[in-house]
Amino acid sequence: MRFKLLALMALAASLLSGCGYNQIQTNDEQVNAAWSEVLNQYKRRADLIPNLVQIVQGYAAHEKEVLTKVTEARSQVAGIKATPELVNDPQAFARFQAAQAQLSGALSRLLLVVENYPNLKADASFRDLQAQVEGTENRITVARNRYIKAVQEYNTTVRVFPSNLTAMLFGYKTKANFTVEDEKAMAAPPAIKFDSGVKSGTAAGKPADSAPATGY
Repeated sequence: MRFKLLALMALAASLLSGCGYNQIQTNDEQVNAAWSEVLNQYKRRADLIPNLVQIVQGYAAHEKEVLTKVTEARSQVAGIKATPELVNDPQAFARFQAAQAQLSGALSRLLLVVENYPNLKADASFRDLQAQVEGTENRITVARNRYIKAVQEYNTTVRVFPSNLTAMLFGYKTKANFTVEDEKAMAAPPAIKFDSGVKSGTAAGKPADSAPATGY
């Protein structure tokens, strides 16, 4: 009796493996791991923003609109519950993606404003945060690309024959992925290079009259 049970289990395992069940599990775990890294890097960016805003505010308090937009965008991102289940909900994933895009845009505008404040650009604390934000944006790009690839492999597995039959039997569906349009917009890190300096004819520490500080 025990031998028959073991044989039946071995047969079931062989059938599951042959019909793609094990591959679905492997790809699903890869997606979860890749998604966790995406969230990890987005959280790292969110954690840097309060200190960045505080330093900029100390030099450019009147840039209230730009500072407020960054704070509001960060709050909106924080309000979305980014769980592993989110990748299985296309609408929730789209909201998460849109919120992160809004934060990326607000952060870009904030860092662009810094071009008009030489003293701020020279601040050691700001430059350290600048480097950390730049590094985080690069890590976000890498993490997103890995997630896109992992989801592509998973979605292919649950859609092709015969593993698609196994996917339907066990309720596995395709997962949400970053769209091509958003990928072009969001993958690019904010413009945070300050090599150009102040425009000729501009007094040190003062924004140029021809280039409003907000810019947006």
